[in-house]
Amino acid sequence: MIKKSIYTLLLGILLILGACNDTMNDDDEVAESEDANTEETSTDQTKKESEVEEEPSVTEENDDNKPDQENIEEEPVQKITEPLYKIDDNWSVVPIEEGTDENVVLITIDDAPEKYALEMAQTLKELEAPAIFFVNGHFLETDEKKEQLRQIHEMGFAIGNHTYTHPNLSDIDESEQKEEILSLNDLIEDVVGERPKFFRAPFGVNTDFSKELVKSEGMLLMNWSFGYDWEKDYQSADALADKMVNTEYLTDGANLLMHDREWTAAALEDIVKGLRDKGYEFVDPMTLQVPE
Repeated sequence: MIKKSIYTLLLGILLILGACNDTMNDDDEVAESEDANTEETSTDQTKKESEVEEEPSVTEENDDNKPDQENIEEEPVQKITEPLYKIDDNWSVVPIEEGTDENVVLITIDDAPEKYALEMAQTLKELEAPAIFFVNGHFLETDEKKEQLRQIHEMGFAIGNHTYTHPNLSDIDESEQKEEILSLNDLIEDVVGERPKFFRAPFGVNTDFSKELVKSEGMLLMNWSFGYDWEKDYQSADALADKMVNTEYLTDGANLLMHDREWTAAALEDIVKGLRDKGYEFVDPMTLQVPE
């Protein structure tokens, strides 16, 4: 009887212990489930935060308050709208109004572009000395020479008409004079994109017809004050530079005649510097008054 009671007691204890164990296992499963849910929730939250950080922000292109750069116009280059100088009856440069600098001279180069015109233009460009290059049409019959003229023009130098074949205009009739002048105007326009505003006749010889034609074309008729590079005594760089700077004909507004020549190209830098040392500056041809 006692054994049976003990057996029954032990069985009851075993049942109680088994029930407790099941309860603990259930609690562990619940805890693991809660941990898993917590980890999953944390991962989802991190993912959402990451997505929020990577969302594109408002760019400058979408900013309505930012001006459209493509629609901003560049400020135009300042251009002189009123001439400052004119050519007088002695072919000198004179101010149109009082107060404009009188201590100036004008550089002109004839017979371009034969051999040295591009080199001379580069020298003048480096020295910041403007000039007019008067061209002859027969020097523009090759692509190489046309390209040289184009480069001279693109460096900012004025281009003038010196006739097509360099004749003495008084020796040819009016129709030939017209052809000499207008055919070169057409050629220059074809090469550089604009017609010349300046004309100088070969040997300085004009006719009544050529004067009227030049005026009707809106070109400024021009001769010169002095020049020496065709004379034998001045066909060396040193002699020519000295003469151009120290001649008795050098005055305010002098219109300087030079040519596309080897010795002139070699003397050009000394001529420019020598004239500046004497207090002269150089007229920009774009400030000269030309016919309407």
